[in-house]
Amino acid sequence: MNFNIRGENIEVTPAIREYVEKKIAKLERYFTETPESTVHVNLKTYQDKTSKVEVTIPMPNLVLRAEEVHDDMYAAIDLITDKLERQIRKHKTKVNRKFREKGNIPAMFVTLDESERTVVDEDQDLEVVRQKSFDLKPMDSEEAILQMNMLGHSFYVFTNAETSLTNVVYKRKDGRYGLIEAQ
Repeated sequence: MNFNIRGENIEVTPAIREYVEKKIAKLERYFTETPESTVHVNLKTYQDKTSKVEVTIPMPNLVLRAEEVHDDMYAAIDLITDKLERQIRKHKTKVNRKFREKGNIPAMFVTLDESERTVVDEDQDLEVVRQKSFDLKPMDSEEAILQMNMLGHSFYVFTNAETSLTNVVYKRKDGRYGLIEAQ
């Protein structure tokens, strides 16, 4: 894995760089081959002395992404490593279940030992419990945000009136709005 570590309002010291690389490199044990991907790490500090760590690891069939806000930068790095491990375990369980049904065994992941297998089994099942169909109405993003707020949802799917493509507006943690555009 290659590392791209950036700092916003903080200088990335060799100690921080080494700590991030050491912690995230532990994720390699879950793969049969070390993924040839670039790990994007963004470290931020705010005026109220809190730290935010964002990690994105794009891989061929999976994108791992997590973020954590904490008073201590090193604690945030530890917590984000735990989040990424949980994501890998969930994906691995899903892939293993799919390949078990088809009779093939995936070569991307290492076989779990018994102690790790119990943690995976405790993760929630990835079963679809509700399905909903609806017509996508052409509108602009402002109208979609109004519709989303009227319904009390955290996201809203619509057809963009200008591009005729499917878009999604969503409410961000900071209270602002985001737009996802299909290509």
